[in-house]
Amino acid sequence: MKTTLLYGGTLVTGKECGLGAVLIAGDRIAGVYFENGGDGKDRACIEEWKGKADERVDVAGKIIMAGGIDAHVHFREPGMSHKADMETESRAALLGGVTSFIDMPNTKPATVTLESVEEKAAMAAGRSYANYGFHLGATNDNLGELEDAAGNHGKDFGGIKVFMGSSTGNMLVDSAETLEGIFSIKGKPVLVHCEDELTIRDNLARATERYGQEIPFGMHPEIRSRRACILSSARALELAMDKGTALHLLHVSTAEELKMAAAAKVHNPHITVETSANYLWFSDKDYDRLGSRVKCNPSVKTEADRAALREGLKSGVVDTIGSDHAPHLPSEKEGGYCSAPSGMPSIQQALPVLLTVAAEEGIPLTRITAVFSEKAAEIFRIKDRGRLQAGYFADIVVADPAAEDTVTKEGLLYKCGWSPYEGCRLTGKVETVFVNGEAAVRNGTVTEKPYGRRLIFGQDRTR
Repeated sequence: MKTTLLYGGTLVTGKECGLGAVLIAGDRIAGVYFENGGDGKDRACIEEWKGKADERVDVAGKIIMAGGIDAHVHFREPGMSHKADMETESRAALLGGVTSFIDMPNTKPATVTLESVEEKAAMAAGRSYANYGFHLGATNDNLGELEDAAGNHGKDFGGIKVFMGSSTGNMLVDSAETLEGIFSIKGKPVLVHCEDELTIRDNLARATERYGQEIPFGMHPEIRSRRACILSSARALELAMDKGTALHLLHVSTAEELKMAAAAKVHNPHITVETSANYLWFSDKDYDRLGSRVKCNPSVKTEADRAALREGLKSGVVDTIGSDHAPHLPSEKEGGYCSAPSGMPSIQQALPVLLTVAAEEGIPLTRITAVFSEKAAEIFRIKDRGRLQAGYFADIVVADPAAEDTVTKEGLLYKCGWSPYEGCRLTGKVETVFVNGEAAVRNGTVTEKPYGRRLIFGQDRTR
């Protein structure tokens, strides 16, 4: 069994940060040693393994943290692999510090049965560079499938994804009876995309009346409006408080939703909040510059919302970061407002953006580790992953928090070949990544062999 010692760097967990070392043995973490820990025993262990580990890597000046768990990606396979696929996007994920992903169900066909979950898992096997898992999608007609899956097949999928707004295919859940049933399911988190469909339709009708087919992209936050988000999120939070649901409120984009969620958590501690690095970085000031490239759902909103989300990240109201990585080809994005699809590729910039925001806002690195890996592992009860802890799988990221790098088109690994972050100067660069104990990235370059394995999930019948 090969042993590797990473030493001289700063270990970062959700609770502490300090100089130390990590010992990898095979595919697991064998030891986590802080220089000042264990009454001197940790330091002695470091010195011992410096002498006998098969590989010894000095990472002085770098941070060592658990690999990211991105529970919100759209890797487009099956059905839209001309835009992206599990192989290409998982390679990009590694450079964003993400070692595990959970893919969303709005593919073609949609992942709304356990059989379709297994089909996607088979597509990822042997091809994915990161560890992989999948969410099961809700429709107005598959409540029985969801109840059976949550009760009897919990290890096979992450959570139940509900679109309470416009979505791909037959996945808009607008039946009150079905929603009541979904929010009553125990054992699995319910992930909700919250935008009120009627509000969006009315806003779009008014914009079309005013602009015809020449709607400017700056109207996107007026069409996919804050009101649409607030109305839908309020309904989801009310249902979750009533039913005791383990609600995971996805890609929160407004200050109001953040406040509502914080209040709802008092009544139901199983409610959790996700936002995206996109909402921490961009604002409505970017529509004139980027146009369709920054069009996503929910829409990027104001600078005040961005500031509130950054504060929510710092304070702990935000629980997880999901990239909402959603690639489209440049040719698809080049149409007018009504024809250009929503979504942007972003996972390769995930950790660098978070480290940059942390530096700008004085956010402790312990908070970054918590939202980037640890909390997602807890919410989805992912077996033996998401922590810098002995016994866990060795999914580890080594990053230089001080390195500055400008995002260039040439450096992107996305199949679609573009990113709204092109030209952005970010502080923090991923240098080395281990996946299941194997060096998947060295010196900022992805190795040729995929080491990803299927994630195993747990259940919690109390929520």
